[in-house]
Amino acid sequence: MGNIKIIKAFGEADVFSEEKLRRSLQRSGIANNIVDEVVHEITPHIKEGMTTKEIYKQAFDLLKQYSKPHAARYRLKQAINALGPSGFPFEFFIAELLKYEGYITKTGVIVQGHCVKHEIDVVAEKNDQHFMIECKFHNGQGIHSDVKIPLYIQSRFQDVAANRFQQAWLITNTRFTEDAVTYGSCMGINLVSWSYPAKYSLRERIDTSGLYPLTCLISLTSHEKSLLLNKGIVLCKQLCEQPQLLATVGIRNEQRIKNILSEGRQLCMQ
Repeated sequence: MGNIKIIKAFGEADVFSEEKLRRSLQRSGIANNIVDEVVHEITPHIKEGMTTKEIYKQAFDLLKQYSKPHAARYRLKQAINALGPSGFPFEFFIAELLKYEGYITKTGVIVQGHCVKHEIDVVAEKNDQHFMIECKFHNGQGIHSDVKIPLYIQSRFQDVAANRFQQAWLITNTRFTEDAVTYGSCMGINLVSWSYPAKYSLRERIDTSGLYPLTCLISLTSHEKSLLLNKGIVLCKQLCEQPQLLATVGIRNEQRIKNILSEGRQLCMQ
């Protein structure tokens, strides 16, 4: 295709890569022959200056024709970004993810520091180690967490460290700037973003756990998702284990309930 330039979410120009598109589709777990068909359909329509968002939408629309659960998994990043705008569902989601990894977690904990009180987004405990976790949520793409964020986290950690916290963590659904990573690493802060660190990023930990946010589900409307999030229901797993939750937001049609649960169960099994 030559060197066709496309625009990434953070405004950077990059050369379109068919291989990158292929890998992003393969992460959804869909069969290689379907990946080939989607790539074959999309590639001829790539034009100079297209955004990755436009390319993603084309791929997503095609995937829906083959498998809603796989399409739901493909839209994982957008689904995480939809856990807003307050950020509280994201904190709950992170707490559940850490529970899967063997941590004991609590959210919204008030801790008395040496100087002042602090509300900690998530407190996690494992093997007699206690961790202070700050969740930095952004409900839009193209936003970085810069060095001011880990600087702020480090100052809070120093004030509460006497309360048996061994380490501060900072988890975001987007990206860190280079300076943020450098400072966080220097100060011993455990940094986790959508794609950092390699092999242990937020995206990979979600795929490993199978804990997908209900905002992935194509069978739910945006309004229904908002109602469920407002009730503290964040995971597809919660709906699969407690289907009666759907009735609390007015979903009573038996066929719709079957469709939602079928999509959710297939997604959690990926």
